[in-house]
Amino acid sequence: MNTQNATHYFLGANTYSGFYSLYHRFTSPAEGDFLCVIKGGPGGGKSTLMRRLGHAMRARGQQVEYVHCSADPDSLDGVKFPQMHIAYVDGTAPHDAVPQAHRSYGEV
Repeated sequence: MNTQNATHYFLGANTYSGFYSLYHRFTSPAEGDFLCVIKGGPGGGKSTLMRRLGHAMRARGQQVEYVHCSADPDSLDGVKFPQMHIAYVDGTAPHDAVPQAHRSYGEV
């Protein structure tokens, strides 16, 4: 497996000014990104699922971005496949990710 096609980073951090977040820039419906929000209880396999998806996509030569939880770096908050415009995120508290509506799906 190519180890050059994976990026690991944090989208949020506690700073001296408070919590700083870049989560709102993770995906963009305007650029055709599709966001899948995964919900489930603690230990339900959300991070494991995202880790396995990332591993499978890397094995196929796809670029993978892993977003680690700032409170628990061993846990994943999300995984993104930029070439495919697809991302998966943990949507359970405290994340509470809510997908944004895209106008082309009939919203006014």
